[in-house]
Amino acid sequence: MDKKDAHFIVLGNEKGGTGKSTLAMHIIICLLKAEKKVSVIDLDSRQKSVARYLHNRQSHIASSGADIVMPDFMVIAQSTASSLKDREAEDQQNFQKVLAKFKSAADFVVIDCPGNDTYLSRLAHALADTLITPLNDSFVDLDLLGEVSAGDFQVKKLSYYSEMVWDSRKFRAASGRPPMDWVVVRNRLASLGSRNNKRVHTVLDALQKRLMFRYLPGLYERVIYKELFPSGLTILDINSANSLSNVAAKQDVRALVDSLNLI
Repeated sequence: MDKKDAHFIVLGNEKGGTGKSTLAMHIIICLLKAEKKVSVIDLDSRQKSVARYLHNRQSHIASSGADIVMPDFMVIAQSTASSLKDREAEDQQNFQKVLAKFKSAADFVVIDCPGNDTYLSRLAHALADTLITPLNDSFVDLDLLGEVSAGDFQVKKLSYYSEMVWDSRKFRAASGRPPMDWVVVRNRLASLGSRNNKRVHTVLDALQKRLMFRYLPGLYERVIYKELFPSGLTILDINSANSLSNVAAKQDVRALVDSLNLI
């Protein structure tokens, strides 16, 4: 029986500081530990957050001899051609070349998009079987999805990003592909609830019905994630037996991946 093409997981939004790269890395390592073949494409050739994380992981393996899982990965830089038409043609060619290498060999291809609107990002969104959009628990980040009224917190207008995702869904439908599973993840959660958190929940509840996404709790704000970045490790790589906080962090990651219905 021929192997099915890879499942595409795209992490996308147009705001920084939402913990997107940390979330991506933990999903990647969780899938690898489930003995899935994972390839990673970083489309943010300027920041290279996921690629830097993985380079740190490579260095840690080389220096310590650690026996830890590691995915294949590649960075795709945006074209610098002079005309828009030539830039888009070159971007599409480079993207297709990497996809041809990864999609038949991997079970999952994880694509990390930059925090702004690019042609490469639009190509990735159109491919997404699972689109993960992390947001902080704030109305500043909710503006990524839609404009919210100050008085009653009702959604007045959809954002450009939401419209772009809608266009990607129409493209998938026209090409006969299964519907995209769009998941909005409330990330970098505070350990204590607040009135603002409840209001954010209310707006997301209204938006998910209108935009047809589902939203999930993501990772809590924990210092350990920042401490692990230089070594390229995740909470899933370390022994958490002596730390209740680390045990809870592992449970958060596994609960999220279970809710994504990937494996």
